Amino acid sequence: MKNPSPEHGQLLISEPFMLDPNFKRSVVLLCENHKEGAVGFIINKPIETTLQDVLPDFDSFNSQLYYGGPVEPDTLHFIHKLGNRIDDSIEIMKGVFWGGNFETLRLLIDTKQVKASDFRFFLGYSGWSTDQLKDEMSEDSWFIVEGKKDYIFNKTPKDLWKTILQDMGGDYKQMVNYPEHPSLN
Repeated sequence: MKNPSPEHGQLLISEPFMLDPNFKRSVVLLCENHKEGAVGFIINKPIETTLQDVLPDFDSFNSQLYYGGPVEPDTLHFIHKLGNRIDDSIEIMKGVFWGGNFETLRLLIDTKQVKASDFRFFLGYSGWSTDQLKDEMSEDSWFIVEGKKDYIFNKTPKDLWKTILQDMGGDYKQMVNYPEHPSLN
């Protein structure tokens, strides 16, 4: 299966036998892909840490954190549904936005104008250097799926990899039953 080059707003679904522990059975929302490289966030790996643990002054905003990827794991990133309500945010697909002015975010949270379900917060991100993602695509490491807002803000992120493969149908649907390592078959 030859995959075309993915675009922002699409999802990268790891192939069933990917051994890299950072990306095993992961779903990555691609936010940027150009000749200098690509950036995205793993959207199906919640972690035990909450936003309050990282930013104690956000004590009234109970939001789950996600492992965004292995690059700069001490940085905080977010995607949201708020559009231009947060200045400088970037629309990466219909109804889904990346980043924006943090002070605006803080004001919206402090004044209780938003809810935790409007966001996904990530520690770290997934990044690829020039041609790295292209090379991984040529090795069939990833399947490309059109992003859906429901996938990104899914209430059961741990099942998302399986859900998307089942939604893809055909041979993909069968992959949900594959063992994580082919030698276990």
